[in-house]
This record gives sequence, C-alpha cells and structure tokens, in this order.
Amino acid sequence: MVSVGILLVSASLQAHHSFSATYDGNKPITLHGKIVKLGWQNPHAHLYVDVTNADGKVVTWEVESAGPTTLMKQGLRKEDFVGQEVIIKGFLAKDGTPTVNASSFTLVDAKKEFVNDEKTP
Repeated sequence: MVSVGILLVSASLQAHHSFSATYDGNKPITLHGKIVKLGWQNPHAHLYVDVTNADGKVVTWEVESAGPTTLMKQGLRKEDFVGQEVIIKGFLAKDGTPTVNASSFTLVDAKKEFVNDEKTP
C-alpha cells in the first residue's frame, strides 16, 4: 500500500513538472501588457498580466514563471512586479486558456529581465 502511494505521488510530481503536459512547445507567443497581480510561491511564481488584444478587449493572462528563489537569483524581488509594464516570451497552454509558460520576460520600466534557465523546447 505504501509503495502504491509513493508511485502515485511520484507520478503526480512528474506531471506537475512536465512542460509538455501543459504547454505546446510549437506555439511560441510574445505578450506585452501590465502586471496586475503576482502569485509569489514555490514551485512557480505566477504573473497575471492584462493584455489588450487586436479588437481592443483586455484579457488577463496567467504567466507561469520560475519560483521566487530563481527570480531572486536573477535580481528580481516581489516588489518589482505589480503595476509594471512587461514583455513576455513563452509558450501557449495546450488547453486554449490565456496561459503561458515564460521562457523570458522583461520589466520594461525597471529594466529588469528574467531568462528561464530550465530546459524548454
């Protein structure tokens, strides 16, 4: 019974950390918008970014990034995000929701940048 539980937890963790389970490496995207909310927790920080689309409608995108420790190693702090203009490069979610995995982003006014050092497509 214990080994089954360990296998289930292991499979769950593997799925959680699998880029290809959630994101499409063949669908890169660049977004430009304003950060309206930040989820600063492990294992991934989440930026919520208002982006104005081609027809003028504002859509809030969820952007999965590295965890806080990785962001801090690159010189970013929790206080740097909300209210900032941001340019994000990443990959779209497979499920069609406005969700992206960030391969990089730039906080325009703060002139700070994040580049994901993990393997992505």
